[in-house]
Amino acid sequence: MGERHIHLIGICGTAMASLAGMLKERGFHVTGSDAAAYPPMSGFLSSLGIPVSQPFADDNLNPRPDLVVVGNAISRGNVELECVLDQRIPFNSMAQILHDKFLLGKEVLVVAGTHGKTTTTSMLAWIFEQAGLQPSFLIGGIAENFGSSFQLRDGKHFILEGDEYDTAFFDKGPKFLHYFPDAVVLTSVEFDHADIYKDLDAVETAFKRLVNLVPRRGRIVAFDSGESVERCLARPFCAVERYGSSEQAGWRITNLKFEPARTLWSVLRNGESWGDFEFPMAGEYNVWNATAAAALAAGCGITPQQIAAALKSFRSVKRRLEVRAQVNGVTIIEDFAHHPTAIAGTLQALRGRYPGARLWAILEPRSNTLRRNVLQKDLAASLAKADEAIVADVFKSEAIPEAERLSLPSLLEEIQRNSGRARVVHDADAIVNLVTPELRSGDVVAILSNGGFGGIYEKLPARLKESGQSVSREASAKA
Repeated sequence: MGERHIHLIGICGTAMASLAGMLKERGFHVTGSDAAAYPPMSGFLSSLGIPVSQPFADDNLNPRPDLVVVGNAISRGNVELECVLDQRIPFNSMAQILHDKFLLGKEVLVVAGTHGKTTTTSMLAWIFEQAGLQPSFLIGGIAENFGSSFQLRDGKHFILEGDEYDTAFFDKGPKFLHYFPDAVVLTSVEFDHADIYKDLDAVETAFKRLVNLVPRRGRIVAFDSGESVERCLARPFCAVERYGSSEQAGWRITNLKFEPARTLWSVLRNGESWGDFEFPMAGEYNVWNATAAAALAAGCGITPQQIAAALKSFRSVKRRLEVRAQVNGVTIIEDFAHHPTAIAGTLQALRGRYPGARLWAILEPRSNTLRRNVLQKDLAASLAKADEAIVADVFKSEAIPEAERLSLPSLLEEIQRNSGRARVVHDADAIVNLVTPELRSGDVVAILSNGGFGGIYEKLPARLKESGQSVSREASAKA
């Protein structure tokens, strides 16, 4: 088995890269391919010694693998997929391989919902780790505390992010239906993934099916607001516990305080004082995420004191409110933005963390939801929360039918109607050229994309450094 060769088509997706690392750790010979590799997963795979061939090509399947894992971004017409089908090479999906090779025999804890999955899963894994329970985990990002997106350990729990996105070209059901959870966190349910879900009702159906998988002895910990969440929880067969800020929440958040370097809050359990918590992160939504993780952990026997100690040392996830650079007094933040609600939460969190700062939002409409006009009004309202909004061209706009495509002129008008300031600038290089002279000390720049965004995360700090040097040279020349 140690020499068995597994090849992953689309290996640079966060879940696929993690699966590749897990398979290698289990002793498989792992190879992979992708159209283009970019951080953080390209560096992650390199550090694991897993070769990535790019671009896709028939030759990448030579020598012939024993099994191929087909990523969910891979469609018919992909040269490697066509070769796999023609040659009848055995293939499967990431979610099914995960279930068959890693989840059997484990107590499976799944974090699901439109928002907060990656951070909540990371928090949960860190709480279990710090409590000495040796959890295995798989998340859709690099957890800073672990320096990894996965871990295989001997403890009985497997903690994973449950993605509602479809599984593969041959399996259009959500990935999370393959995981058969013993317990679920449900953070939120909103319309998202406009490329595969027709409407909110279709999204709710997916989450109802997840709820229906949890056994009677299991548990669901769910956010305490939102009509969609209520509808998804209409027919559970297990205990349901709610968290949030309302009087009805069994896990109730109180005494929320935002400070420049930390956030503090308390939790009441069924109305009685249960625990006091703090962590270095910003944003009310992260307090919700942490409280959800605390509630699920408590049900597995972890004490409030253990949970509090873990959260205090929690270090977030790469690409989630990640400070990428501080140059000439300008703070540049990267955030994985895929939905208007998430953008609004990010900007609100930055307002709390950097009071008085001039806040920039630089957005690449790249996710399958943001590239469409279905949530255009919500997106405008979110971007209007920034002092300056810069929107790049819609990523691969030609792939979206014109009638469904995000209209940038209309978006600008709507942002202005919401009393915001916005400009459309074509690409990363043009944005860097435009904003560098306008940025001043004290500004906070949130760069929002779920992709590489033309290297802007590196280009903007580099240009700011250059401009700072030229300004200082001019000043010394005048002196």
